[in-house]
Amino acid sequence: MSTHTNVAIIGAGPAGMMAAARLASRNHSVILLDEQPQAGGQIWRNIMGTTTGLAGILGPDYAAGATVAGQFTASGAQHLRGATVWNLTRERQLHYLHEGQTHTLTADAVILATGAMERPFPIPGWTLPGVMGAGAAQVLLKGSGTVPATPVVIAGCGPLLYLICWQYLRANVQISAVLDTSSGRDIFQASPALLNGLAAFKDIRKGLSMINAIKEKNIPFYRGVKNLQVQGEASVSSIAFEHQGQTHELDTNLVLLHQGVVPNTQFTWLLRASHDWSEAGACWIPKADAWGRLHEIEGIYLAGDGQGIGGAQAAVTRGELTALAVDAQLNTVQADLLESRSAPLQARLKKDMALRPFLDAAYMPKRENRIPQDDTIVCRCEEVTAGQIRDFVRQGCMGPNQAKSFSRCGMGPCQGRMCGLTVTEVIADQLKVAHDQVGYYRVRAPLKPVTLAELASATNS
Repeated sequence: MSTHTNVAIIGAGPAGMMAAARLASRNHSVILLDEQPQAGGQIWRNIMGTTTGLAGILGPDYAAGATVAGQFTASGAQHLRGATVWNLTRERQLHYLHEGQTHTLTADAVILATGAMERPFPIPGWTLPGVMGAGAAQVLLKGSGTVPATPVVIAGCGPLLYLICWQYLRANVQISAVLDTSSGRDIFQASPALLNGLAAFKDIRKGLSMINAIKEKNIPFYRGVKNLQVQGEASVSSIAFEHQGQTHELDTNLVLLHQGVVPNTQFTWLLRASHDWSEAGACWIPKADAWGRLHEIEGIYLAGDGQGIGGAQAAVTRGELTALAVDAQLNTVQADLLESRSAPLQARLKKDMALRPFLDAAYMPKRENRIPQDDTIVCRCEEVTAGQIRDFVRQGCMGPNQAKSFSRCGMGPCQGRMCGLTVTEVIADQLKVAHDQVGYYRVRAPLKPVTLAELASATNS
């Protein structure tokens, strides 16, 4: 079945919902597609279906999502739940799965509001059963109120690390230890960026209160840990690490790892959009202007963390800015009028992003946790190690795509999502060249697994 709409939006997180609400209010036909049964994205997952008790555990920032979700629900925009978009072309044609069938949607404008994903954390033992990403643990908490029944060790760096600890404490989860890879020196060296981040004083205070809550519970809190190694045979049995020159080992059956989030760039790589390597974020960021208009691709926009990590409030503001640009495109509004209408939002976005330079500097993942040692698995799907990738480079491999010829690295079910950044960094490090020279995988459709029967259904319908 083929359908046409003024605006197609992929992703029902803060940016997608706000963009949909604003554009629907301007009388544009809007279809928002999302894989989940409820709007909210990752940050506000299940916001319209959560209980009062669970919302209290998750905190006021989560509960604030109900306002945006309510605006979206009341807007009249069509919400296609459980829809998996597996292809998008530069001509703004989408192919998606819904209820077991493939459908086609064309649009005058497409907004990619696909948000962020957890950064890979390739350390020894990270593929063992009993190791999860902290973001995955949050999915379980937000989606169904599921929490660990056994004590947990939480390791890594970044604001989400403290947030999941704080939420788990409120849910009475036993935390054995927090292993923070960021150091006091990192915080000190990043502190000059706080001068520009005072506009976000409320967020600074909130972060400090979470750390204090952890310490008040007398949970062992190790800052500046190094050489993390998850140990075990069939599953996790312990985690070892170094702290202040001493080696420690903690018995545990569950380890949560986290070292920040990065833009989800699968669609922009699929479109062959231009990307820049961000040294501040150690990740790829698609080239786009202040309104999210993709460089050299007409009618396709970014909104939210796909433009660079900024958090929920920045995503809402970016969703509004992108909606203004799409409305201007569809109504042929002059550029100077668009700029004047956008000025208040641009000022708000600057405030929303004020703390980001500090966070990027203070919680930059350590090199040893991004560019692992030889025997560490990098590609989980095909079990390719960092040492094998370095061997490929010595044999003449110049980038991630060539690495596929030497092995099946990046060709498993995750399509490189869990190894792409690491492979780029390992190759760039081995060649001693810039990341932009190495590049990334050539992402191809389908972006998600599609059966032959589902493909055939498109012809039948």
